[in-house]
Amino acid sequence: MQAVLECPKIAVIRLQGKLNAANALELERDLTTALTANDVAILLVDLAAVESLDSAGLMALVSALKLAQNLERGLRLCSVSPALKIIFELTQLDEVFEFADNAESVSVNP
Repeated sequence: MQAVLECPKIAVIRLQGKLNAANALELERDLTTALTANDVAILLVDLAAVESLDSAGLMALVSALKLAQNLERGLRLCSVSPALKIIFELTQLDEVFEFADNAESVSVNP
């Protein structure tokens, strides 16, 4: 994982590969670190390069969303492929997460 853009209010993390049980704890730790940074109002998670997502990966994203809500910060997902979008729809998490088409379409208001 790498931060591809950082400005005073928005941090963008581009995830890649498989988000699964093998790396879910690392993912959750990275998202927590990004969310707890002092100047971050919104964490944008770019999923364009993600190949697959299992339940452990989903739970890491849900945990990060809960933390963001507790900290009164925003967490949005962007560049979600149709295959990943189906997973969010089947689990009804498409009604919980906020989605953006891409990083440029995100506003600073959490």
